[in-house]
Amino acid sequence: MLPRRLLIALVLLTASLHAATAPRWTEQKANQWYAQQPWLVGSDYIPANAINQLEMWQAATFDPKQIDLELGWAQAIGMNTMRVFLHDLLWQQDPVGFRNRIRTFLEICERHHIRPIFVLFDSCWDPNPYLGPQHPPTPGIHNSGWVQSPGTAALEDPAQIPRLETYVRGIVGAFANDKRILAWDIWNEPDNEGGGNYDKLEPPNKQQLVLALLPLAFAWARGAHPSQPLTSGLWQGDWSAYEKLSPTARVQLDDSDIVSFHNYGPPADFEKHVAWLRPSHRPLVCTEYMARGLGSTFAAILPIAKKEKIGAISWGFVAGKTQTYFPWDSWQHPYVDKPPLVWHHDIFHSDGTPYRPEEVALIRRLTGRGTQ
Repeated sequence: MLPRRLLIALVLLTASLHAATAPRWTEQKANQWYAQQPWLVGSDYIPANAINQLEMWQAATFDPKQIDLELGWAQAIGMNTMRVFLHDLLWQQDPVGFRNRIRTFLEICERHHIRPIFVLFDSCWDPNPYLGPQHPPTPGIHNSGWVQSPGTAALEDPAQIPRLETYVRGIVGAFANDKRILAWDIWNEPDNEGGGNYDKLEPPNKQQLVLALLPLAFAWARGAHPSQPLTSGLWQGDWSAYEKLSPTARVQLDDSDIVSFHNYGPPADFEKHVAWLRPSHRPLVCTEYMARGLGSTFAAILPIAKKEKIGAISWGFVAGKTQTYFPWDSWQHPYVDKPPLVWHHDIFHSDGTPYRPEEVALIRRLTGRGTQ
């Protein structure tokens, strides 16, 4: 086994060579691409019968009929994109089958006029993912089964870097010219400490490990020469000036073709963060918002996004095994005896009934799409 420093140095050299032959999109190219897009409105999507990315995509539990049903609801209210999480272990398990299931998913999306954003890596929730049957939801807890990609074992082992590279290149390369895909989100909240009650399972130097991998992941994806833009959403900290950005946020901003961000604050906070990002002179897409109890609602945020032509992707679509209608504080105070006063995320009950009919009516009216 190569010494850690030598292995990382070799990977960095390889990445720099690929980055040199496939540069980041220019501002002009990014804005020309965005000018050709309709106003982007959608949700972060996982079917109601999946607790996490692995249960959504593994062969034994992949459910095209359920996905087709739910994406029909999305089309009916005017949504035209969905942000969908993948996982490195799925490629390790069955690369051919995984590609085929993605193709099936894209066929379903195309029928409903939805172009997804695929997320390759994620630093949130359980750091010990495993293949095979997933555990059932923990009663009363938000996202009790969501898993990180890569998990702690892969993150701490430099020998896993080539496997992760193969995953990124394999997925992006297979669909590099597929017009049904809107964009590639390289890493969800890379400097997130994890969330939930997983602190003791996280590497003490997690942020440093992710910071080393993040530019590599961008370079691997760009080395596959995708026709779609790359991005990774800023989500915390002060973005008002470049020098105030964290090291991770600088990589995210510097390497993204289009600028994406997360914001769960009320309208004034949303507008402040948009103003901070405007000097990038690149298209803006909010890839996570909508936490009703925090003042981030469809009625408050979606009209602003439309006025500013900012893509708007809300967290959660159908209330199901992820249980993201429970608030984040459910990890400390599970909602076992009584439901929350207001749903945190999600738009539909599992039978397709809207949680708030006025919300879906607003989405339909603002998009000018969909059906009654």
